[in-house]
Amino acid sequence: MKKEDIILVSVSNLNINLCAITTKKGGIMSVLPEDVKKGVKEKLEKSLKNPVKLIFFTQEFECQFCQQTYQLLEEIVSLSDKISLNVFNFAGDKKEVKKYKIDKIPAIVVMNEKDYGIRLFGLPTGYEFTSLIEAIIMVSSGETGLTEKSIGRIKTLSKPVHIQVFVTNT
Repeated sequence: MKKEDIILVSVSNLNINLCAITTKKGGIMSVLPEDVKKGVKEKLEKSLKNPVKLIFFTQEFECQFCQQTYQLLEEIVSLSDKISLNVFNFAGDKKEVKKYKIDKIPAIVVMNEKDYGIRLFGLPTGYEFTSLIEAIIMVSSGETGLTEKSIGRIKTLSKPVHIQVFVTNT
C-alpha cells in the first residue's frame, strides 16, 4: 500500500476521538485508536450491569458504511464480555428485518432480553458514537436517566409514539 492510498478520517467528540484509517478502496485498517479503546473499556467495565445484545443489519452491496460499521461494532464487542453481536443480512434475513422493523442499513439494534426500540442507522461516528455507547449502558442498567416527572408524563400517553432523531456527521 502506498502512502497516497491512505486517507485518515478523524472525528472528535467530547472526550472520545474516533479515527479510521481507510484505504481508497474502502478497506478498514483500524477504527478505534488504543487510547479510545482504553477509555471506552474502562467506562463499560464501570457501567455495564447486565448483558447487552447488538443486532447489526448489513449487506455486501449498495451499503457505503456497512463494512466500517461492522468493524466498529466488532471492536466495541471486544471491549466487554457483557456485549454480544448478532449479524443479519438485510436482503436475506427478511424474518429478522420484519421482526426488528428495519427499513435501511447499516442498522444497529441495542437491546437485552427486552427490545426497547432503540435503533441507530448509519455509521455511528462523532456524537453518534457517544450515543451508541450511552445506549449500550442504559440498556444494560435498565435506567433511562429521565426524571420521575418525565416518566410520569410518558405514562399518560394513550397510544404508541414513534420518535426519530436525525443527525448529520459534521
